[in-house]
Amino acid sequence: MKIEQLYTGCLAQGAYYIESDGEVAIIDPLREIEQYIDKAKANNAKIKYILETHFHADFVSGHVDLANKTGATIVFGPGATTDYDIHAATDGEELKLGKVTIKVLHTPGHTLESATYLLKDENGKDYAIFSGDTLFLGDVGRPDLAIKSDLTKEDLAAMLFDSLRKKIMPLADDVIVYPAHGAGSACGKNLSKETVGVLGEQKKTNYALRANMTKAEFVEEVLDGIAPPPQYFAKNAMMNKMGYDAFDSVLKTGNVPLNSEEFEALANHEAALVLDVRTQSDFIKGHIPNSIFIGLNGGFAPWVGALIKDIKQPIILVVPEGKSKEAVTRLSRVGYDNTLGYLEGGMDAWQKAGKQIETLQSISAEDFAKREKTDEINILDVRNDGEYKSTHIEGAQHLSLDFINEKMNEIDKDNTYYVHCAGGYRSVIAESILKARGFNNLIDVLGGYAAIKETDIKTTDFVCPSTL
Repeated sequence: MKIEQLYTGCLAQGAYYIESDGEVAIIDPLREIEQYIDKAKANNAKIKYILETHFHADFVSGHVDLANKTGATIVFGPGATTDYDIHAATDGEELKLGKVTIKVLHTPGHTLESATYLLKDENGKDYAIFSGDTLFLGDVGRPDLAIKSDLTKEDLAAMLFDSLRKKIMPLADDVIVYPAHGAGSACGKNLSKETVGVLGEQKKTNYALRANMTKAEFVEEVLDGIAPPPQYFAKNAMMNKMGYDAFDSVLKTGNVPLNSEEFEALANHEAALVLDVRTQSDFIKGHIPNSIFIGLNGGFAPWVGALIKDIKQPIILVVPEGKSKEAVTRLSRVGYDNTLGYLEGGMDAWQKAGKQIETLQSISAEDFAKREKTDEINILDVRNDGEYKSTHIEGAQHLSLDFINEKMNEIDKDNTYYVHCAGGYRSVIAESILKARGFNNLIDVLGGYAAIKETDIKTTDFVCPSTL
């Protein structure tokens, strides 16, 4: 028996490769499926099952493409209905994979069709669970993402309580837990940085698995502090349920070099969004007017999904050399399939063609601290609510990047703002969005709050985020 976790940091997502006696099951695959096909081929094995733990909301799974290319059977939990062929398993059903067995445990709560897959070894011993978004390390899945359900989040949370206590907690302490996500995912609120654990440790440390916890306490605690889901979640869930364009065709139409004239024409006449995915320092030094910055080196796909409201938006890319395929791929992971090409030669080619460029003003944290002491300035903190409440510069205005499109009317276009986040990535995203909307008096504080804390600027007393 072979088990491999294929973890993608940008999405904080774990897909899984299970092989026994020449047969393979893939759990929750990403959109780019060749990696799974190549791995099975290298091991002289055949992909038999594609196991989906639920209709994912935070990424578009590769299950449809993988089934079309391999003939493998897509398996969902009980009650799942789709616009393509699947096997909707029954609770307790056992699937044979080589010399091992995978038992389907229906664990509704995160979503109605959620399933946990219990892997039994050659001797029939419970070995591991692939728990999807039902059980994380340190947390459980949020119960507010079910598609077209008449049930409330309280109803789903109550279902999740029963699923955990009746299906998962009775399993032995030495059963390995392979969750679908780790820290950084918006599918939970307190996920561990670890991506593999054991059930016994979760029973001791996971707040949601307390032995003496009542259902009412569970519902209250699980729902407490859940931020609204990013706007793209419902759209990704529907794509996973209804199907989508083949990734090969998305890559073919998106990974297309465009000269400066072609690029400018698409921006001007086809209303294509110019998305700059270089580093924030490169964007600060020079960028195409009205372009939006979301760099590949940060939480790229989730920020695209949170901030670009139209999932069908035509997009053209400014990319680092050799990164166009990666950018198109990572956009497709969250369902943004309408990329039309990238600027061949990058900003150098744009400038050589005599096209206009713009820059962002920036300032070091040290100079910012000096200026804050001598002048009355406007400070804009674009970190999230928890970060801001934990500690912030005294007098700073808060405008979380997550809600910048909805709340930018809270700031004045005539004012000059010194903008910061935690480290410098999100502040440049925010400034690019604001600048494209006519906010021209923005100054980026380099290094963000991490650098600001090293100065003598006055900040509020630190409050541990876990107590908020």
